[in-house]
Amino acid sequence: MGEKGVGGAGGRVSSPRCVAIVGPFASGKTTLFEALLARTGAIARQGSVTAGTTLGDSSEEARSHGMSVEANIADCTYKGDRYTFIDCPGSVEFLSESEAILGGVDLAIVVAEPDEKKIPALQVILKSLEAKSIPHVLFLNKIDKATGRVRETLAALQPASSVPLLLRQIPIWTDGAVSGYIDLALERAFVYHDDGPSTVVDLADEEKARELEARYSMMEMLADHDDELMEKLLEEDEPDNEMVFKDLTETMQHGDVVPVFIGCAEKNNGIRRLLKELRHEAPTVEQTRERVGLSENDAGTVQVLKTYHTQHGGKLSVCRVLSGTVSESSLLRDANNNELRPSGLFRMKGSQPVKNDGPVVAGDLIAFGKLEDVKTGDTLGIGKAPETLLDAARPLEPVLTTGLKAAERKDEVRLSSALAKLLEEDPSLRLVQSQESGQTILEGQGEMHLRVAVEKLRGKYGLNVEQYEPTIPYQETIRGKTELRRRHKKQSGGHGQFGDVALTIQPMPRGEGHAFSDTISGGVVPKQYIPSVKHGVEEALQKGPLGFPVVDVGVVLTDGSYHSVDSSDQAFRMAAILAMRDGLKECKPVLLEPISKVVVACPSDATARITAIVSGRRGQILGFDARPGWDGWDEVQALMPDSEVGDLIVELRSATAGVASFRREFDHMEELSGKPAEQVVMKYGSEAVA
Repeated sequence: MGEKGVGGAGGRVSSPRCVAIVGPFASGKTTLFEALLARTGAIARQGSVTAGTTLGDSSEEARSHGMSVEANIADCTYKGDRYTFIDCPGSVEFLSESEAILGGVDLAIVVAEPDEKKIPALQVILKSLEAKSIPHVLFLNKIDKATGRVRETLAALQPASSVPLLLRQIPIWTDGAVSGYIDLALERAFVYHDDGPSTVVDLADEEKARELEARYSMMEMLADHDDELMEKLLEEDEPDNEMVFKDLTETMQHGDVVPVFIGCAEKNNGIRRLLKELRHEAPTVEQTRERVGLSENDAGTVQVLKTYHTQHGGKLSVCRVLSGTVSESSLLRDANNNELRPSGLFRMKGSQPVKNDGPVVAGDLIAFGKLEDVKTGDTLGIGKAPETLLDAARPLEPVLTTGLKAAERKDEVRLSSALAKLLEEDPSLRLVQSQESGQTILEGQGEMHLRVAVEKLRGKYGLNVEQYEPTIPYQETIRGKTELRRRHKKQSGGHGQFGDVALTIQPMPRGEGHAFSDTISGGVVPKQYIPSVKHGVEEALQKGPLGFPVVDVGVVLTDGSYHSVDSSDQAFRMAAILAMRDGLKECKPVLLEPISKVVVACPSDATARITAIVSGRRGQILGFDARPGWDGWDEVQALMPDSEVGDLIVELRSATAGVASFRREFDHMEELSGKPAEQVVMKYGSEAVA
């Protein structure tokens, strides 16, 4: 849909476009977000991240930490076209926020710095875009701080991208500083002005050779995807601008190249040229529909990209309208054909909703009010159930945990409600309610991720919450065997209590759990009381001599006696408990700790440091290999005690400039003895090691 317009690249379709701004932490994404909004007149003046005056990152948590902790969204209009820009967090701990959003955008602007130390973080971003086949351009920010040739910088950055980086602009240097740029497609030179737009200047004689060389390199890369252009280059026939722009557009939209633009967002340099390229070359919602798998005839589909819980307006579901039109009275349906009636339509300005006052068409990003049963990632149909369910991003596996509890018992219900809202806003958080320990455990993507979540509970929801270290699910077992008899006898007037059992207690193979059987004959223990003996045995196994659940134990009821009046289920249960408590102490109890298989992903130059960290945490290195599909990365495999995995991610990221990650899965239980076992029992158990 939309109107055909005429631009520098020929005919184009005009429709609302949705563009994500992504990149490593501190690369300048929020500053670029501000610059784009200021340049298009969406905001009166460009805010400063340092001064805390930006439209984005307006939350208390973002301001206090000086970083994006959630997506910020804003609309603007440039030369009659509407754009929605989404500023995504750059920290690896908040990547899941970007993952959910990227599925519904037309294009991503990747903000990078001319800094080789940031290459691993850049690679994490680019891999995500490549996996989703999302067209993207790279904005080389802070070009005013570059110290070397831009092509050398690009060569250093290239290993981060599986797709060739295509240089679209080269800097003009004056007295050792970047003063402007040459656009290789337009073959024009521009000089920056801090107080206004760049101006076109004549190409200096000393720059012409650089421009010709760089332009030819650009066209050689384009020719790899266009035989006609290749033929012209071989015949030294200069292609016309229409062919060059067509190839630039198509190769980017097909994911064959990543165009690279230069500038300085803080100084507003290179912003107008970037907007013009977006206007003529960014894919439309029609192309995005095709990419995500919607048919040409799809009548109405929206995808939920983000969920907000506002303090006064309730829940907002931010959706991309991929096809169809939406109004205040629109009826939506989910995949199960349930009716959904939104309470108002809103456009986002930063993280704040603004009542929508215009038409909502395919390509728009709109927030629906109070769709209570809708979650991030859902596909909704307009008027009927969606014909195609779009892929939803899967949250990354948690790497760090914290225990949570309300400081006051009266706040426990409020805490549960606030946690439910937090998890709706951020699906990469995970809540575990441990039945064994009674603990409430919040799992997340790292130290800052969990810190921000707790700060929201305290600030946004006004809850006084306490954090604690979750306990490790230690167990215990036995090494020895014993036979013993115990009697429970009590007389207190009227009917007394009498139960007498003889048990054989012995170890079982690891992982077998526990087993109970009996060899009773002659009715020395009446059949009706044998289940009570079993219940007593199982109750005693819940907490052994060391203070932990007991596993891999076999118990046989071999003998006993009863009283015709005083015997009861309760008496035999108590007799079994007494026998088990004394018997387990005689069976050489031993502590078991959980061991997980851990796979750490890290840049190859950090592999030696990572193996040292893992070994220093009692990890058994199983080996390491190249990470599949990741140039310059390794995967280190190890077996590690769960007690050592707890804060592992903090040390791993400290050793890798914040980019390492790991996944884990339970492998087995393993005996722990000596001083480490004594320390565990003293900290968590009920008795000292025997």
